[in-house]
Amino acid sequence: MTLSVWTAAALYVPIILANRARQHRTLPADKSFIDTPRGIDSIARFVFTHVATPAAILSITAGTAVFLINQSHHFWLLAKLTLVTFLCIGQALLGLLIIRAERGHFKYMTAACWGLITLFCVLMIGIVWIVLGKPATPAWVESLL
Repeated sequence: MTLSVWTAAALYVPIILANRARQHRTLPADKSFIDTPRGIDSIARFVFTHVATPAAILSITAGTAVFLINQSHHFWLLAKLTLVTFLCIGQALLGLLIIRAERGHFKYMTAACWGLITLFCVLMIGIVWIVLGKPATPAWVESLL
């Protein structure tokens, strides 16, 4: 459940930032009537720091607890933890995008947001597939052991 909250918040933040970048591109040259560029960015920061990050910590803690309590070293569990590691890297990149938006650097922001959304979607599908399918250890991995 915490993985769902984490990824939902992690998908919401790039949408906020991409919308902010679109607004920045479409504003007229005289931007004096919009003097609050940090409004949307602070919403992104709030969702990142108060929803996504705590859910990420709970999700990682719960996943690690399952790994330690069961003392299972199944291939699927290690593969899931590997995908969660990449999800953590995506979370860190999301934090960097928030910082860029707060500084007003919107160049390539939309492309970066779509890249992160794609990354999160692929990782979420991979994690759910591995957890539900619990695939057997591939032969090439067994040959390494």
